[in-house]
Amino acid sequence: MYDPTQLRTFLAVAQTLSFTRAARRLGLRQSTVSQHVRRLEDAAGRQLFLRDTHSVELTEDGEAMLGFARRLLEVHEQAAAFFTGTRLRGRLRFGASEDFVLTRLPDILEAFRHDHPEVDLELTVELSGTLHEQLAAGKLDLVLAKRRPEDTAGEPVWHDRLVWIGAERLRLDPERPVPLILYPPPGITRARALEALERQGRPWRIACTSGSLSALIAAARAGLGVMAHSRGLMPPGLTRVPERAGLPALGEVDFVLLHGRGRRPGTAADTADALAAAILAGGDRLHRSR
Repeated sequence: MYDPTQLRTFLAVAQTLSFTRAARRLGLRQSTVSQHVRRLEDAAGRQLFLRDTHSVELTEDGEAMLGFARRLLEVHEQAAAFFTGTRLRGRLRFGASEDFVLTRLPDILEAFRHDHPEVDLELTVELSGTLHEQLAAGKLDLVLAKRRPEDTAGEPVWHDRLVWIGAERLRLDPERPVPLILYPPPGITRARALEALERQGRPWRIACTSGSLSALIAAARAGLGVMAHSRGLMPPGLTRVPERAGLPALGEVDFVLLHGRGRRPGTAADTADALAAAILAGGDRLHRSR
């Protein structure tokens, strides 16, 4: 009833909320992406997206289709692997940004290990900037992280906006420097926050710095200051800083998959491709907290 190609296209649009970005991810024309979605909607007899010239949003039926699409594709890929006799094995060095600790990434990794039990998965959790450096140094095979503003490389998993967040009771004094809760260098959100405040000419001070997301969240919940964070990954107990606080806009951010340079056909490249496919199939779950 449901074509796997159309389901993959649907997931790409649902994760990027853009027909254009989905087309780039899949290597298709935008008209082809629209055609796939239209045919899937015809097969389901339901509208899956609300779309106009400026935005794309999932309908309630589209939200329901997300779970079905993931499960159908998982079963399809498991059957294909079984009957073609392909078994992946070897070592895969995977790096993930600290941002994903509170999301469904562990579920995706668990499913990958179940499907590919002979792959030894080495997980590195670090700042996005550090992961970029380790990938460039050949220490990782695959990375899931924020993309640097100046970069165009990487396969987009989803697109989001950076916002200022803090404790609901926190009140910023416009006469005093903005208290910041930051990752250490080379954190990408750190750089974006400082650059935005410098452009605005707003004084700031560092109230807390840590490479641990849990520590930063604890500091923010305690009311020590504000932090720049992905809107779709906002931790429980924190809220967006209201616009009346006058903090500068932080812009948008892409979360991408990056493969190691000089990839050769064989174990590392094949296992990296398989994990990348699993992450892309479940990408919408990554920005929905437990």
